Amino acid sequence: MGFHGTGWFAYIRHDEEQDRPAITWELMLRVWEFARPYQLRVIGLLFTILLISGISLISPLLFRDLIDNAIPNEDRTRLGWLAVGMVGIPLLNGAIGVWQRHLNSQIGEGVIYDLRRGLYAHMQRMSLRFFTQTRTGELMSRLNNDVVGAQRAISDTLVTIISNIVMLVATLAIMLTMEWRLTLLGIAILPLFVIPARRIGRILRDLRRQSMEHNAEMNATMNETLNVSGALLVKLFGREQREYERFSQDGASVRDIGIRSAVIGRWFFMMLGVVSAVGTAVVFWVGGLLVLRGEFTIGTIVAFGTYLSQLYGPLMSITNAPVEFAQSMVSFERVFEVLDMPVEITERPSAKALPRVHGRIEFQHISFAYEGLAGDEKIGLDEIARFTWGGSAAHLKRGKEKSSESTAGNGQSAVTQWALRDVNFTIEPGQLAALVGPSGAGKTTTTYMIPRLYDPTEGRVLIDGQAIIDVTLNSLADNIGMVTQETYLFYDTIRANLLYARPDAGETAMISAAKTANIHDFIAGLPDGYDTVVGERGYRLSGGERQRIAIARVVLKDPRILVLDEATSSLDSLSEALIQEALQRVMEGRTSLVIAHRLSTILAADLILVMENGRLVEQGTHDTLLSQDGLYATLYETQFRHVEDT
Repeated sequence: MGFHGTGWFAYIRHDEEQDRPAITWELMLRVWEFARPYQLRVIGLLFTILLISGISLISPLLFRDLIDNAIPNEDRTRLGWLAVGMVGIPLLNGAIGVWQRHLNSQIGEGVIYDLRRGLYAHMQRMSLRFFTQTRTGELMSRLNNDVVGAQRAISDTLVTIISNIVMLVATLAIMLTMEWRLTLLGIAILPLFVIPARRIGRILRDLRRQSMEHNAEMNATMNETLNVSGALLVKLFGREQREYERFSQDGASVRDIGIRSAVIGRWFFMMLGVVSAVGTAVVFWVGGLLVLRGEFTIGTIVAFGTYLSQLYGPLMSITNAPVEFAQSMVSFERVFEVLDMPVEITERPSAKALPRVHGRIEFQHISFAYEGLAGDEKIGLDEIARFTWGGSAAHLKRGKEKSSESTAGNGQSAVTQWALRDVNFTIEPGQLAALVGPSGAGKTTTTYMIPRLYDPTEGRVLIDGQAIIDVTLNSLADNIGMVTQETYLFYDTIRANLLYARPDAGETAMISAAKTANIHDFIAGLPDGYDTVVGERGYRLSGGERQRIAIARVVLKDPRILVLDEATSSLDSLSEALIQEALQRVMEGRTSLVIAHRLSTILAADLILVMENGRLVEQGTHDTLLSQDGLYATLYETQFRHVEDT
């Protein structure tokens, strides 16, 4: 399914009917796919429902026999057995209920496990573009709140509906055999309450979706401001009060919806109580008249009243079951929204493993465009989930301008912003290529094309003459090492962070990599050495230390192609010198593409690629480009020449 032009963002616009989930066979079959692995347990669960429902119907008959036979006839033996039955039935029901709960929890927790695994695996396959447009807190909400809600739909809502249906059919059958006139009288008043009850159910369902959305927003706020980078930014700008107020506003929305849901739910149960009271009163009144006329025994009307109280709850629930079930399906729909998001970076069925490469890199007519909504409106995961990434490329290929706009059906504009246009170059094996250009020229986007963090809108990237779109992603990653400007370390030990590149590496290889990156002596001087925990995102270490660990991680991986952002301007001179020395050793014998910030790197480059506004405007050696007196010459005079190179 693809949406091009206005359709790409028109998919965002859904009316109220789209927000109201419909129970379709397609949805039900898809839900069943998650329950299928537990079908034997489901059968066992259904069996327990039948047992509990059947046993629950015996108690009123015991009361009838007590009143009509045991007491009037002074039958002590019968009285004793009835007493045993009155105790035994709850005990038996309780034991079966424990078994039912065990089966139910196995199904529910199993579904949670499978849904979370499926969601996490799918999110892991999403391209970098997805993560740049999605807040982490919203993803966490889908993995936690929505998955739990989906589990309740199976383990609670479905079980309740089935139990009510069984109880309703069985109770009606017994009541009709006892006195069909009173049975019809008891249920005759129910239609007066059906329409209001269904209306309340729809309101509760809509509130459920709103509550999930507000919870996702609150989770996103917490994730943004309570991680170390967000907390640092808040403190540096003194915005604690602002973030507190923003969180309070999100929390207030969750609170208000919770209160409204509770009050409306209470109205629903009050209505149920009124139905039960009115129906029971009418039945006892008419039944009492029948007793006075000798057409009914006292025990029968007592049993009948008990059955009636057992009838109204399931009957009211069944009348509102479609709405309640649709409400519970909201969680499944939100999970499926993410699972249905197309994976932009995929392997072709015919993809082959890329062997260890020599390192020749070719860019052939590469163009790449970002697409997003114009204006200041925030785009949440609900809207992101409706994007069709794969369909955008064909639409973008028709564009020729640097940026273009098309109006979506909801009045918003879909903006196409070209980051790269018709970029062509070749880097030979073992060469060092330096990417230079002003900010926003497309340098980082160019480097992201090589490991397929992005796929080009037009053109293709080749390694050793093989189009990277035709090779497996893991084999491509094995041949490429990348050190980004922002170094990320897991909240774990230095050892674990280094071995992330090659889990099977031995101690000797790890230490050798650390020495190559000029970080071994520092690590060895720590109290816990390589077992030192680096803290959240590695913030217990300095910027230079984090970057050298990142370099050591790449060295341990031992790739043939190295891609790095030589961003050392924020480091002290000692750290910068250590990193530069490490990089020189790392790049030796490898094909390297470097976003260069230092004159020494540029002068050492075999090929200099000069980017401007997404285009490769110049390429060549330092002397050749200077003689052309173009953009590179300008950059050299304004940026590089006067930089003190140590």
